Amino acid sequence: MEHHHDEHEHSLAADLAAMFNLNRDRRQTLRWLLAGASALPVLGCGGSDASGTTSASTTATTTTTTTTTTTTTSASGSCAVIPEETGGPYPADGTNSNNGGVVNVLTQSGVVRSDIRGSFGGASGTAAGVPLTIKLQIVNANNNCAALANAAVYLWHCDRDGNYSLYSTGVTNQNYLRGVQETDSNGSISFTTIYPGCYSGRVPHVHFEVYASLARATSASNRIRTSQFAFPDAASNAVYASNGYTASARNMASITLATDNVFSDGYSLQMATVTGNVTDGFVATLVVAVSA
Repeated sequence: MEHHHDEHEHSLAADLAAMFNLNRDRRQTLRWLLAGASALPVLGCGGSDASGTTSASTTATTTTTTTTTTTTTSASGSCAVIPEETGGPYPADGTNSNNGGVVNVLTQSGVVRSDIRGSFGGASGTAAGVPLTIKLQIVNANNNCAALANAAVYLWHCDRDGNYSLYSTGVTNQNYLRGVQETDSNGSISFTTIYPGCYSGRVPHVHFEVYASLARATSASNRIRTSQFAFPDAASNAVYASNGYTASARNMASITLATDNVFSDGYSLQMATVTGNVTDGFVATLVVAVSA
């Protein structure tokens, strides 16, 4: 087993408090209440997420799903706004703290970048993994889904071991796999990163926050949407068959989109289109509608 057997320095109560403080919308709260005891985080190795899971390695039989369920979204114009989701307990956007206190990479020099594989601002280290390019287009549902130029997106995800920089034991001195980009005239942004790992209880996913402008993307209180997107099983399974993702392959075998606490109520607006291969890398694209 490649994972470290570490326990995070925060408690179950703290994880729950982080989830409720970071995202109080009715949709997330009802999901947690209905999930009951089965959704409570169990501290283990890697990075835990506020959806009620941790990045511990498990072994189970392979299960996949192609079922698309109904998701509740708000609509304006001709497109539906991407669902609001929890940012999880590891956003590093100033809304919570790690072992060293409140952490906010949004105010740090160097966070505005397209290649997020390496740490920045004096930190060293590079996240290893299969190359991934993330291409998002942000559109305005309040303006007939026109491209939202000069908006900003803060994006973060776990490394191939399921750990979140700045929080997970062993990578608290790293801030890789976090970055901010400003959209161009077409509302488009691009991040160069690595394919995220799959930790116990969550399908592979990416967190992001949308801001009206780059200037406003220094305080989480200014975010206009917080959400997550997922990956097709075929792409994830191809990546996890490669070197360095052994634990992710095991974890992926015990989780599906239908049983994931975030995407179980629907993911039609949150499923990225993925092309490519392990040798050349993958490209994930998604159109994200927000109300701006």
